[in-house]
Amino acid sequence: MRLLLALVPLLATAATAASTPAYRYQIDSRSSLIDAKVTVLGIARKSAQFPKMSGGIVLSPGQLGAIRMDVAVDARAMATRDPKVGDQLKGPDFLDVARHPMVSFSGQRMTMTGPQTAQIAGQLTARGTSRPTVMKVTFATPPAQITGREPVQITAQTTIDRRQFGMNGYGGLVGKDVTITIKARMVPN
Repeated sequence: MRLLLALVPLLATAATAASTPAYRYQIDSRSSLIDAKVTVLGIARKSAQFPKMSGGIVLSPGQLGAIRMDVAVDARAMATRDPKVGDQLKGPDFLDVARHPMVSFSGQRMTMTGPQTAQIAGQLTARGTSRPTVMKVTFATPPAQITGREPVQITAQTTIDRRQFGMNGYGGLVGKDVTITIKARMVPN
């Protein structure tokens, strides 16, 4: 009988979790952008923008830890201020878009760090190499308050060591750390 009484709260929690709705959103690529920044010669910051992306997010206000976030980027569409730099970044020393046209992030677990801030742990894949990556995310609206009817806006950021993905070109000139920022507007799907 004690065991049964001890299980009642656990069963009630499980039943509530099972009935918590999950909301699906897809990226509005026209209103979203990914930016990557790197230091050159230790003083200047250069950036590249990735305007072509797809993917989305699945989350439940009652179970925020059980998130699913998928973002795929067409690296061939990367844009820079200097076309020559863009060609180098698309080449075999960096993204190698001829062999690996897509860069992706797949997030599987979210830890809330505040009402509107979180960390999403997942895998970043570039040049055919996947590495564990944590994105620091800020939601425009607290995710615990979403209803599945309104757009969701997020800003996500991480810094990677480009060498871990085989991007070894210009080691003396271009810094190893690349800061990736995703500004995404997602609409109900």
